[in-house]
Formats: sequence, structure tokens, C-alpha cells
Amino acid sequence: MIRFYFTFLSLLTCLFVQSQGWQPAGSRSMSMANSTVALADVWSYHHNPAGLAFVKKTAAGLSYENRFLLKELQTQALVVAQPLKVGVLSAGAQMYGHRAYKTTRVGLGYSMLLGENISAGVQLNYQGIRIDQYGSKGTVTAEAGFLAKINSKVSLGFSVMNLGMAKLTEFEDDRFSTFMRLGLNYQISKKVIILAEVDKSIETKLRAKAGMEYELLDRFFLRMGVASNPTEITFGFGYEFKNRLKLDLGSAWHQHLGWSPHFGLTYEFLNKKHD
Repeated sequence: MIRFYFTFLSLLTCLFVQSQGWQPAGSRSMSMANSTVALADVWSYHHNPAGLAFVKKTAAGLSYENRFLLKELQTQALVVAQPLKVGVLSAGAQMYGHRAYKTTRVGLGYSMLLGENISAGVQLNYQGIRIDQYGSKGTVTAEAGFLAKINSKVSLGFSVMNLGMAKLTEFEDDRFSTFMRLGLNYQISKKVIILAEVDKSIETKLRAKAGMEYELLDRFFLRMGVASNPTEITFGFGYEFKNRLKLDLGSAWHQHLGWSPHFGLTYEFLNKKHD
């Protein structure tokens, strides 16, 4: 029992450090171990802003995760993307934690194609931390990403969060985490994609992740993934309704701390041509 509590407290400390930077968002991504830096959809706002340049329709989404079934470790996120004549304008928000400890991230982004198969995106975010009885602190951070479609089947993505290593407090030069991601998206067929990624922050070890999505039936998708440091297994499914609403459900499993269920909704609006 003592060993369990020691492991639990150590993990919570790690999560608090990571929560100063990037937190996963979007049930589709979480079902594939968040190995989605090279994936292009509306949830790219939270993974790689360059992916939004390939979004063709106005879209909005929300997601929720209850990590280890603890209300203190819950995450809510939302995103909106609006294609323009040139580029895509986006906005999003994310809240992590509960009463005693809570972080927020709210921002605006812009993404555009640099060529037929290359895109770039940038974001400005306001990030804040509130600790009960100690007050709150916040600052502005920047994020950037690139996405290249090497050929019809393979895409390469790269993103950096908190480019300028924004300072949180003067105490021991405390700063928000700088987080980097590099990954591949390989589309085996029209029904199957394979994802692979590595990520790294200044405070944590290199983490390797992989995921897969398979369209088992028309508009019904099965997903799974695995990640290291710490080891985590993920799975889930998604369904695209005919009214352009997408429902995603899934969970992650940690060998010591158990389940982390999550769900998400995404909606694509009709454009002016009603296609």
C-alpha cells in the first residue's frame, strides 16, 4: 500500500509539471495515444496548428477526459476553426484540474498552406495556473508547427509549444514547459492509418507513441495506441453521423492507476456551396 501511494504521488507531481505545458485534447487523438502531430483535422489546434491549414469547412469541437477517474485530474477542451480565403483562423481553450489546482490555456491561431503539400501554423495563448490559497499567475506563450505531405500516403509533422520559454514566476526561474513533437502519418489504405511520434519537454524523458485507426464499417472507426514513459495503452471508437456530427469515445489504461475515460464531439458546418 505504501508503495502504491508513493507511485501515485510521484505521478501526480509529474502531471502537475506537465500541466504547465501541453495537455492532450480530443478523444480521437487520445484513443491513439496522442500520436497525432502529423494528423490534419480540427483538433490539430491542440496538437499541431499547421494541420488546420488543410481544414476546408468551418468546424467546432469539445472534449472531456477524466484521468484515472479523479475529478482533480479532469480536462475539458474546445476548438473552433474557420477557413478564410487565405488560411484558416482558429480559437481554442483548455482547462485542467479542479479546485485545489487548475490550469487554463486560451488562444488564437492562424494556419496557411505554403505550397500544395506544405503548411505552417502559429498560435498565441494565454496560460494561467491557479493554486488554492496561493493565488494565480499567467502569461502569454507562443506555439508553431509545420506539416508536410511527403507523398499521397506519408505526412510528417513537427510542433513546438512555448517557443520563448515564458517565465511563470521569479522563484527559481520557474517557467512554463517547452514541449516538442515530431511524428509520421502513414495511410496504408483508405480505411487504415498508422501514426508514430516522439515528444520531449525540458523536464521529462523522450516519449515514444504509436497509434492506428481502422474504418471497420462505413463511418465507424476503431482506434488503438500505445505510449512509453509511462507505459500507457489506449483504445476507442468513433462514428460519423450523416448530419456531419462526429462522436468519439475511448479510454487509456495505466497498469498501476487504472482507467482514464474520455469522449468528444465534433461538428462540421455546411459551407456556402452546401456541399
